[in-house]
Amino acid sequence: MATTEVTESKQRKCIGVDCQNDAGSLRCPTCLKLGKESFFCAQDCFKKSWSEHKDLHKSLSNPHSALFPPETVSKLDPDTGLFNPFPTFSFTGTLRPAYPLSFLRAVPKSIPWPDYGIGGIPKSEQVFVNRNKIAVLNEKEQDAMRKVCRLAREVLDIAAREVKPGVTTDWIDQVVHQACIERESYPSPLNYYHFPKSVCTSPNEVICHGIPDQRKLVDGDILNIDVTLYHEGFHGDLNETYYVGPRALADPDSVRVVEAARDCLDEAIKIVKPDMLFRDPGRVIEKLAKERGCSVIKTYCGHGINQLFHCAPNVPHYAKNKAVGKAKPGMCFTIEPMISLGSYKDKTWPDDWTSVTIDGSRTAQFEHTLLVTEDGVEVLTARFGDSPGGKVPMPVVADGIGEQKVDGAAEVK
Repeated sequence: MATTEVTESKQRKCIGVDCQNDAGSLRCPTCLKLGKESFFCAQDCFKKSWSEHKDLHKSLSNPHSALFPPETVSKLDPDTGLFNPFPTFSFTGTLRPAYPLSFLRAVPKSIPWPDYGIGGIPKSEQVFVNRNKIAVLNEKEQDAMRKVCRLAREVLDIAAREVKPGVTTDWIDQVVHQACIERESYPSPLNYYHFPKSVCTSPNEVICHGIPDQRKLVDGDILNIDVTLYHEGFHGDLNETYYVGPRALADPDSVRVVEAARDCLDEAIKIVKPDMLFRDPGRVIEKLAKERGCSVIKTYCGHGINQLFHCAPNVPHYAKNKAVGKAKPGMCFTIEPMISLGSYKDKTWPDDWTSVTIDGSRTAQFEHTLLVTEDGVEVLTARFGDSPGGKVPMPVVADGIGEQKVDGAAEVK
């Protein structure tokens, strides 16, 4: 999960009877149809409050209110039972959210939780003392990072094997959640600043922080899956972008942006070593991106990671940035360039999380968690020999038909 220098999250309170909790993404479906914003913290709270809450529906649906209908009404698709919760929002591309979201998935109490697991606020990240000090991990802590990052890679690979047309991102979230639990790990995104899911899934024009929902993937999509695990007190973070179906593999623009993002990360990792300035990866990344006819998203950056999900240092992905500090052995951080076919500017959906390109152009991202060693760098989230995905060659277009070069031949897709 990317970080940004300024994190904003609208705080909503649960409207349940005698409830003081912060609200999640759970809404009353009847209120939603009537244009009323009604958020609850959990399904149990919603059920407990139902006998009193339902009286509100009568007042909202009386004849007088019909004379002044709400400006925003989400219409339910009778065929699918799904709806777009932001019907008047000016979307930048073709993607639309598909609600309702599934309920928050449960994590057993036997698994250690991060401090935001209950309240949603990572208080440990907000301590001002040593907030800008970059942690140097000892050998035991480094081994803990190796372990959690290896587990995170396993989970991402499991999720990636589910990527195909017809699968929903909510299903991928369920797969990730279960794989985390099986590894006695907490899925780090869950309830982080009230993020409602266990993984970020970002298709097409979504830059990052996409919320898994009921939309089915279609042949031709590209999809970023961003997995982070919290295991035995440490976080491990990585992501990759995958092609959905043969149409995506045959689309030159999709392949260009995905492979540019992959190569940007690989080239940036090559310069990581002791005394590297944290402003330097951005220079390497932007140079390569421009050579491929792409731009670099500037809003989000790589970040320190250890016992904290996001901490110092910040690692911007664009040139001429003002990041401070230099790498030392024992430091852990991510590099995660977000590369766009069009503008570098972004826009956020009303869910306060989903970040999209302002012009609707496609975007791709790759991320590794890195450990600085005495003479270079160790990629803690490195791919396994059987990891799905991986680099693909650029397709060629002949007579308007996409072809994919395979071992010197052309395979029609």
